[in-house]
Amino acid sequence: MLFPVYWMFNASFTRDQDLRRSPPSFVPVHGTLEGYRAVVDQQLPYLGTSLVVGLATVVLTLLVAAPAGYSLAKLRPRGAGVLSFVLLAAQMIPGIIMAMGFYAILLTVHAINTLPGLVIADSTIAVPFGVLVFTAFMRAIPEELMQAARTDGAGPVRTFVSIVLPLSRNALVTVSLFTFLWAWSDFIFASTLDEGGARQPITLGIYHYIGNNNQQWNAIMATAVVASIPATVLLILAQRYVAAGVTAGAVKD
Repeated sequence: MLFPVYWMFNASFTRDQDLRRSPPSFVPVHGTLEGYRAVVDQQLPYLGTSLVVGLATVVLTLLVAAPAGYSLAKLRPRGAGVLSFVLLAAQMIPGIIMAMGFYAILLTVHAINTLPGLVIADSTIAVPFGVLVFTAFMRAIPEELMQAARTDGAGPVRTFVSIVLPLSRNALVTVSLFTFLWAWSDFIFASTLDEGGARQPITLGIYHYIGNNNQQWNAIMATAVVASIPATVLLILAQRYVAAGVTAGAVKD
């Protein structure tokens, strides 16, 4: 499983002529930084766009999913069970089908090839997952805390902001991390809704780069290495929060 990752690093430091040798070298004998220089010269705008799209998608997802999860877990409105089932079913819809629907919608409102349109589309993948995680996590918050807040005169909004959100740190980190990773690695929505735009994410940058420079594999692999760094760093930093967040509500007393 890890060998392709190693080969990506190895190829990013290997000269193109060495990569075409048979058998190939498993270590960069004549190491080069040409690939990484190409990344700095050509790929930084794509990386910046992916960062903006990823962070904006995280913000939008949290703004929608956290209050929705709180409502389903603690306020229990009518139709909560049906809504939970719909959210679960929404995760089973293939992305390409959703991309076609979004294309028709964004074309109508003249939002094709725009970052807001891509952010909204990416968030639809993360919102159902976020709502389900928040619902499971917030359902485990003791009712005594909620009752104490109501006794002190706090309404539903104040309770959510002052009590529920601070206690839901693990769920917030979990949803934020997975949302960012999905937006960062998205290709279907990007290729359908943003291809041809002035600012494109790194997945399209790699795609176009392969098509335009199919002989410069060290540059292609260097781009892949650089693109994987943010996701790797976030996973390392948030690992323990994610472990607590995804298992919330799984065990009942």
